Amino acid sequence: MKTPICRLAWSVPGSALAVLTAALLAGGCATQAPSVGTGSHFKGPVGIQLYSLRAQFTRHLRQTLGTAQGFGIHEVELAGSYNLKNPVFRKMLEDHGLKSIAGHFPMDRITGDTEAVARECKELGIAYVGAAWIKGKGEFDIEAAHKAAADFNKAGKALAAHGIKVFYHCHGYEFKHQDAQGRKAMDILIQETDPRLVAFEMDILWVQYPGEDPAAWLVKYPGRWELMHLKDLKKGVPTGFHNGGTDPNNDVALGTGQMDWPKILKAARKAGVKHYFIEDESASSVEQIPQSLKYLEGVRW
Repeated sequence: MKTPICRLAWSVPGSALAVLTAALLAGGCATQAPSVGTGSHFKGPVGIQLYSLRAQFTRHLRQTLGTAQGFGIHEVELAGSYNLKNPVFRKMLEDHGLKSIAGHFPMDRITGDTEAVARECKELGIAYVGAAWIKGKGEFDIEAAHKAAADFNKAGKALAAHGIKVFYHCHGYEFKHQDAQGRKAMDILIQETDPRLVAFEMDILWVQYPGEDPAAWLVKYPGRWELMHLKDLKKGVPTGFHNGGTDPNNDVALGTGQMDWPKILKAARKAGVKHYFIEDESASSVEQIPQSLKYLEGVRW
């Protein structure tokens, strides 16, 4: 636990105390260190999707929460509660200084068991509940996009009554098919959902991997992308695929891969993204996440 700067001041002797006191009076007496991962240009807030630490969670839950806390982040996005009752898991998160902002649930539960999902969200303290996969067995075509949009609107209305907003996390296959007017399935999902009820989470890798421009999609639909997964794609990995899958070890530390981060983050800020989560699915996530946070602190545009 970090010692508040105000309390720390009393332990500084002699002339050093005078110097520190002047600095505190000039800048305000903070109770917390500045958020990691933010800087003069990127303002965040930035957290992590806990799926990044899935391998570690299978071995030791509390220790892994300590790892997340050790990154210096405060916000997390959930991908389950690891066989614990939701209130117990929430308390463990809070004990480690972690606040759950959003969580991923299966699409069929969001649309078919909506009230139960709402209860679980309240137990976990999350304000956003999202689906990261709706493809089904066949191609995610235009007809499927129309249906999914209607399903999201219905679930979104029910969840809004509980103060919860539903969102969809893109996975790449939504950019493959288009209708006679040239609208892609992703366009239909966004255009046919009510912005008061349904938000979107842009996973940067799953826009880049199918050959799209993440910044262009942010510009195209301002106000709709409320959440974002910060993820970089290893240099040299080919793009243009719509299968929603690539080797997890193609996830690299932010700033070392293919993404034009200054362009993307500038567009994200203008588009109104509210929460950013690093998601690193690689086997090196524990080593790479601090590198990514450091990059975000220094990125300029």
